[in-house]
Amino acid sequence: MNNTNNISAEERIKAAARKVFHQKGYAATRTRDIAEEAGINHAMLNYYFRSKEKLFQIVMTETMTQFFRGVGVILNDETTSLDEKIERVVANYIDLLLEEPDLPTFILNEVRPNPQFFVEQSPIGEALTHSVLARQYAEAVAQGRITEPNLMHAVLNVIGLVIFPFVAKPMLSAITNLPEEQYKALMLQRKTLIPQWIKAILSLPKTGD
Repeated sequence: MNNTNNISAEERIKAAARKVFHQKGYAATRTRDIAEEAGINHAMLNYYFRSKEKLFQIVMTETMTQFFRGVGVILNDETTSLDEKIERVVANYIDLLLEEPDLPTFILNEVRPNPQFFVEQSPIGEALTHSVLARQYAEAVAQGRITEPNLMHAVLNVIGLVIFPFVAKPMLSAITNLPEEQYKALMLQRKTLIPQWIKAILSLPKTGD
């Protein structure tokens, strides 16, 4: 079998699996759903990926990698200030979630029954604790520029403000009848607003102050 065809078929199957798993979750997804989405027969899917479990493991690992890609670089950039890091993290995730709106719900639903998998796939906890951002935060607290000494409050505020509108999108759309383009415009506005809110909560001066 031709190598190019092999790669093409495998990538097509993985892309289809990613889409279906993200939309339906592991339990509700059938391998036939993935085969149909990929435009192949069920036998071909089984040839490349022997089980739904194996395919899900691959998709989940790649999803977690995508979700945390680039954050470590932002957190440890010596050339940017604390408030600039907040701005970049917020922008990074809003851009990602506008492209992959099902991502946070998928991760939350699938990680809940297996939190250890999240720990193994995500080095973000340790990376955050020993990051340049953590050092800058501690320095800002010591200098009296931030009144809240616990960095985790800032982290949780950022996570909640960024992720909740995407998780709650079906409810928001049903309640407000918000057109898709207006929803996207709202999320893009939040790239500017969320850092401002976080800085106000932390008593952190804006960039350039």
